[in-house]
Amino acid sequence: MKNICLAALVSLAIIPPSVLAVSYPVDLEQTLNGTEVLARTETIDRDIAGLTLQNFGQHPVICTALFRNGPESPRTRRVTLEPGETRPLTAKFTREVIRLRIKLTCEEAQ
Repeated sequence: MKNICLAALVSLAIIPPSVLAVSYPVDLEQTLNGTEVLARTETIDRDIAGLTLQNFGQHPVICTALFRNGPESPRTRRVTLEPGETRPLTAKFTREVIRLRIKLTCEEAQ
């Protein structure tokens, strides 16, 4: 039993970390409408995507992100960002992400 456990640990140590990393292409389309928002995409897992938004402006901003993964129904996330605030948005899909398309629209809050 010890030999089997040792062999399993050694085989995992041989696999480079880059093979275990999740990566897929992400297309980000931004319509910021004059707002000062920074958007960073994240690949969290094979079926989970993330988007981090940061408001550098002086006014609150309302942002809507539409996450699309192939033929699945798009996932919509909405957030209001206060000045200087950073917020993460995530979307989980039922299938593995092959190529992710995110449409981000931001406007100043009234």
